[in-house]
Amino acid sequence: MSRHVLHDWRPEDPDFWRATGRRIARRNLWISIPNLLLAFSVWMLWSTAATRLNSIGFQFSTSELFWLTALPALSGATLRIFYGFMPPIVGGRLWTTLSTLSLLIPAIGIGMAVQDVTTPYSVFIVLALLCGLGGGAFASSMANIGFFFPKSEKGNALALNAGFGNLGVSALQFAAPLVTGLAVFGSIAGAPQTAVANGVETQVWLQNAGFFWVPFILIAAVAAWFGMNDVASAKSSFREQAVVFKRKHNWLMCYLYIGTFGSFIGFSAAFPLLGKTLFPDVNILQIAFLGPLVGAASRALTGWVSDRWGGHNVTQIVFGALLIGVLGVLYSIGVFGAEATFGLFFASFLWLFFWTGVGNASTFQMIPALVRADMPRLMPGATSEERLKASERESAAIVGFSSAIGAYGGFFIPLAFANSMKATGDPALALYIFLGFYLSCAVINWLYYARRGSLLNVSHSTAA
Repeated sequence: MSRHVLHDWRPEDPDFWRATGRRIARRNLWISIPNLLLAFSVWMLWSTAATRLNSIGFQFSTSELFWLTALPALSGATLRIFYGFMPPIVGGRLWTTLSTLSLLIPAIGIGMAVQDVTTPYSVFIVLALLCGLGGGAFASSMANIGFFFPKSEKGNALALNAGFGNLGVSALQFAAPLVTGLAVFGSIAGAPQTAVANGVETQVWLQNAGFFWVPFILIAAVAAWFGMNDVASAKSSFREQAVVFKRKHNWLMCYLYIGTFGSFIGFSAAFPLLGKTLFPDVNILQIAFLGPLVGAASRALTGWVSDRWGGHNVTQIVFGALLIGVLGVLYSIGVFGAEATFGLFFASFLWLFFWTGVGNASTFQMIPALVRADMPRLMPGATSEERLKASERESAAIVGFSSAIGAYGGFFIPLAFANSMKATGDPALALYIFLGFYLSCAVINWLYYARRGSLLNVSHSTAA
């Protein structure tokens, strides 16, 4: 019998939680966070690496570069569909360790490929898809952490795990410009390349964008293996979890999560390249990390707001704010007749990042609340204990699956920008599509969850 397996786990029991539960749950959370942070860093590697390829001798089109930023989201979202079901099947501890170690493949691969300007584009396509291994880890991480906390703290715990994990995007976009300008590993990592920007030559080590994460990946994987636990009661087969595919709310939450997390990861992937393309005289790589930083911080620090006032109410405000943000971006690029202004462009994107973070936390707070509120209807003859166990299992599955579907936004947003730029020369068409989508999300959330008498409004009022 492994000492890492928790056979007696009762987070809803106040005495158990105070005596031992909280300490164990928090240890697992604080080990999970750096593993997830590294996953996001590797997932978004191309958001910065793609902006430097042509400066060191590659000759890819703008459309090809946008594809490199979009493909990791495509593979990552697809992997999430499977990853989300894995912790209850093989155990969260083992799966966290394996998923973190898998990040070594794209990190080392990119570090090797960028050193040779004859590397064909097809190799970069494969490496971009392999970066999706980092994206897949989110679904399993969130599903796993959900088992450790009581319902009163679950929203905040998921927000902390996801929010600080999302900081991996900001960490990458902050660290990459620094480490690629230094011989961090000396001659071990290879010779520098000569980068040409605006007629100025500089030495860069673009391979460090991948190699830099290798030691941290190894350390985090070891910490997960020796420090995390498995919850015995969380074990369930794929068949038991697959019942969520029959749940209406699963599909509705997937749609809403495309609007929140899909926007966060899509903007994270496209923002540096979009800013560099629209405002070539501004070195956006020095400040691009602030967008994902704001989004990750708002997700981590606002989970309690949804726990207190209801995720459904917060989500309604989020989509209204996102509509305002897109209008701000449209104005900043001169669509409404004003002169294009980088300051407003950057501020509008920071606004968008902030509210996607808030929305990421609020939608994930909604999921366990929805499942619990619907259990009396779904299991009328079951005991409260049976309903609780079923709700925990279904909540974890829906969190994992909705995170998978939501992540496809990270593929479609860069692609929408690329196609809009190719067709019209600016991103306005893509932004108008985003406006329509956010409006549809606001309508759906209001009809099913935020209006008076809806399932969540009734249950939240009763709980309050």
